[in-house]
Amino acid sequence: MSEVTSNIEFAHKVHEHGHHHSESTSGRGRLVEILEAVVLAIVAVLTAWSGYQAARWEALSANKYASGTRTSVRAQEGLTLAGQDRLYDIVTFNGWLAAKTANNVKLVDLYERRFRPEYLVAFKAWQKLDPLNNPSAPAGPIFMPEYVNSHLIESAKLSELATSYFNQGVETRENADSYVKVTVFLATVLLLTALSQRFKTFGPRIAIVVVAFVLLTISLYWVWIFPRA
Repeated sequence: MSEVTSNIEFAHKVHEHGHHHSESTSGRGRLVEILEAVVLAIVAVLTAWSGYQAARWEALSANKYASGTRTSVRAQEGLTLAGQDRLYDIVTFNGWLAAKTANNVKLVDLYERRFRPEYLVAFKAWQKLDPLNNPSAPAGPIFMPEYVNSHLIESAKLSELATSYFNQGVETRENADSYVKVTVFLATVLLLTALSQRFKTFGPRIAIVVVAFVLLTISLYWVWIFPRA
């Protein structure tokens, strides 16, 4: 990632600049230089790790989104097939009903042989209610509890799975953004470290280093608690 490369290159430049502007005559200045070197070393490692984790989480997020899209397409295909099955069931039933009322036994038998296996189960359950003479019977087999459409059931499962993939993609994307936030904090630490080396007096320099240490501590805490890919 570009943020990682920029942070590491900047850390090297800051470290080289610190050597050219060392307070060699001051023991306190040497201590500050050591603290700055420690900060730069930790920043370099954390930046590389955060960049690696951000890239990993982004890759996982893209994978989840792609899986969600593919699964959603399959769910839509199943829903289309379910609609076609339902339409076929209605058309064949209407043909059967017309043949039945016309007492065309041969045509009635033909329609019954053309029923889908799933629909035939509901049709037989519907017939047991004597629907032609029983006004309280359902209007047709598709209104029976036994009526099942496997394509519709499969489509519902795939739709739920697609939603799960999408939610996972959002979560992994947020994890990647969290590690990017860490690299931004680390860039601020590098900026403060470079700024501290511009001061020749001990007070302002140590104050800036302390602030850099606080931000570095926050970054370390985040890296510790954030999930790892």
